[in-house]
Amino acid sequence: MSTRTASGRYFQNRKTKQRLGKTILLLALIGISIILLLPLWWMIATSLKSLTEIMSFPPTWFPKAIHWENYELAWSKGHFARYTLNTLLLAAVGVISHVLSNTFIAYGFAKIKFPGRNYLFSIMLGTMMIPSFVTLIPQYIMFSKFHWVGSYLPLTVPGFFGAAYQIFLIRQFFMSIPNELIEAGKIDGASHYYIWWKIMIPLAKPAVVVIAIMTFQGAWNDFLGPLIYINKESMFNLQIGLQSFKGQETTQWHYLMAGSLMAMLPVIALFFFFQRYFIEGMNISSGTKG
Repeated sequence: MSTRTASGRYFQNRKTKQRLGKTILLLALIGISIILLLPLWWMIATSLKSLTEIMSFPPTWFPKAIHWENYELAWSKGHFARYTLNTLLLAAVGVISHVLSNTFIAYGFAKIKFPGRNYLFSIMLGTMMIPSFVTLIPQYIMFSKFHWVGSYLPLTVPGFFGAAYQIFLIRQFFMSIPNELIEAGKIDGASHYYIWWKIMIPLAKPAVVVIAIMTFQGAWNDFLGPLIYINKESMFNLQIGLQSFKGQETTQWHYLMAGSLMAMLPVIALFFFFQRYFIEGMNISSGTKG
């Protein structure tokens, strides 16, 4: 009887400790989430305030009066329609070029045997260790000699030559596809181009979506590239266009925050729309071995 009582107390204490642990963990996660979301909330609140309230001290966490017109004025004053079209063009070309080039190169590394394949793949991986800022000046000099500065060519053409990380990512996915499928295609007379386009890319849909989202996000949020290579206002993208709200003496923070939120929405919507494919692609790619 005493043994049963002791055993019951042990399990009761264990359950109590587990519940306490879960409660503490939940509270910690909620607290961390609130801290991480504070900058986003500050941005939303600022976008709905008047400039006078933004400049007042002490600062307020909630707008005293909501100014929805900030979004309309930011859209019209910031020339968002034109900048959005420019950004969409850059992002669309970037997604197409990266998906085509990276899947094609990754197929070669994953499924075609040729001398020096592993060495070339190692060299390609090694390029990921080179900081992008190191190649910035040589790239600018090269594009300047091509007379590409002032056009979209420096921002779009490099995408057709592949990106090391994305090639590695999709190669890992291709490695998980059975070689028997490739051999069956060859027996039916399919060329490598046909197998790559009709078999490999459809099977690698989650990984392709990951590449597309990463490229779209990179092109949409790109600030440095357009800042260096674009010198006409009519060709600016959204990230450069947002700088029009920053003056030498004052910054129109309410318009800047409203514009920044509008610029964020497409990327957030894209991620939630393709969230299932994105998570599936990342899980499979990280779970396979090259």
